[in-house]
Amino acid sequence: MVEIKSRPSPTDLLTIGEVVARTGVPASALHFYERKGLIHPQRTEGGTRMYPRHVERRIAIIQVAKRLGIPLAEVAEQFQNLPSDRMPSLRDWTRLNASWRARLRARQLEFERLQREMDQCIGCGCVSLSMCLVVNPGDGLGAEGEGPRRLLPIEPDES
Repeated sequence: MVEIKSRPSPTDLLTIGEVVARTGVPASALHFYERKGLIHPQRTEGGTRMYPRHVERRIAIIQVAKRLGIPLAEVAEQFQNLPSDRMPSLRDWTRLNASWRARLRARQLEFERLQREMDQCIGCGCVSLSMCLVVNPGDGLGAEGEGPRRLLPIEPDES
């Protein structure tokens, strides 16, 4: 007779070792995420951390956010709108996605603007920092006086 395993439930509890094995995230990072309020384990009577299976989704989002350069503070802000005691619904995920989509689009536009400025800077041949849009937009450093303001002077070699 073949034993049929029941389908895993999002509320199934996993040990920290199981979460580490399933997500590839070290236990120390899980403890850090817990302190930051990003994930919420339950505790057994003996004090052992047990994580609901749905915490894997939060961890996956944290990992993607890290790859995209989204600060953990922003992740925590977004997670405040998600339930911590149950699997987020499609509506919850849609709301989170819409918010991040706008933030990521704004970052994308900023990177594109910076790239255009860098292309101009590399190919423009400007000699004056007052003209440079990248290093000194609007000649803001001109008010500080003559000479370079961002470059440190080269000191003579005393060898």
